[in-house]
Amino acid sequence: MNGTSTLERDRADVKPRALIDPFQRAITYLRVSVTDRCDFRCVYCMSEHMTFLPKADLLSLEELDRLCSAFVAKGVSKLRLTGGEPLVRRGIMNLVSSLSRHLQSGALSELTLTTNGSQLEKYAAELKGHGVERINVSLDTLNPDTFRAITRWGDLDKVLAGIDAAQAAGLKVKINAVALKGVNEDEIADLVAWSHGRGMDITLIEVMPLGDIEESRLDQYLPLSLARARLSDRYTLEDIDYRTGGPARYTRVKETGGRLGFITPMTHNFCESCNRVRVTCTGTLFMCLGHEDAADLRTPLRASESDDLLYTAIDEAITRKPKGHDFVIDRRQQRPAVARHMSVTGG
Repeated sequence: MNGTSTLERDRADVKPRALIDPFQRAITYLRVSVTDRCDFRCVYCMSEHMTFLPKADLLSLEELDRLCSAFVAKGVSKLRLTGGEPLVRRGIMNLVSSLSRHLQSGALSELTLTTNGSQLEKYAAELKGHGVERINVSLDTLNPDTFRAITRWGDLDKVLAGIDAAQAAGLKVKINAVALKGVNEDEIADLVAWSHGRGMDITLIEVMPLGDIEESRLDQYLPLSLARARLSDRYTLEDIDYRTGGPARYTRVKETGGRLGFITPMTHNFCESCNRVRVTCTGTLFMCLGHEDAADLRTPLRASESDDLLYTAIDEAITRKPKGHDFVIDRRQQRPAVARHMSVTGG
């Protein structure tokens, strides 16, 4: 994947302009969905009968590498691979290996990914070998029946084995758990205890109104303000000034010593310090997860061997980054705030 043209781009004498949005926020964090496909069908994320993009529409791994490298050249220092499920993309380790050169050069401070854990047993050691130091694993319950109900297709034992493999390989694991009313809300305290008992941070996430999923998000939505109040009956939560570059606000749980994050797009947005943009597996750049406005990067990527057109398209898109998202769960018409599914944009 490290062809001559890629290396020549890396050695460009003129450093491209850094990415500063209209609100003077530096864009230093890129999340890249390498595939919209997933081996789960989580009830808050996907319809059970999804129609995925034709493979011909996807950027090749070489194109994804070039696109990511263009953002790195423009000041992105943190790169997260997402999906769908990123580890089901054929040849994904070739991409991780190639992108790791930016870690070695010091241009990237972190290369990481978010995964459902189903393929971790296979890939954990290789990820660590390519310079990945930490990963996020999405896990909403430790009850096998509830896990199957949430994921529709998932096997909890396989995910737990993947987490074991990741920790054995030396990867730092953070658990992401979506709080679901009437589904896992009574398990959250135990999930915190389990995560912290294994030396893992955990972040709770509110349901986001993205895509038609055949279920009512009014039935799923649990405000994290309520979840936190319930946790306070069992734990002492102390707000701390800790950031990982993402939107979570963290507390320390006095009884466990572990960190607990809250991502609250519905009850309290996290837009004022947003340093993130997202690129899909088709080369579409979304400047905000909660807006439909997007920019086509695939066309300029393929139009020239030079990255000049690509840099221009990225710069123009960043001028349109909004101040904040418009997430709301429509109680009258039961429509998602944004039509595309989370798996298209990446988590």
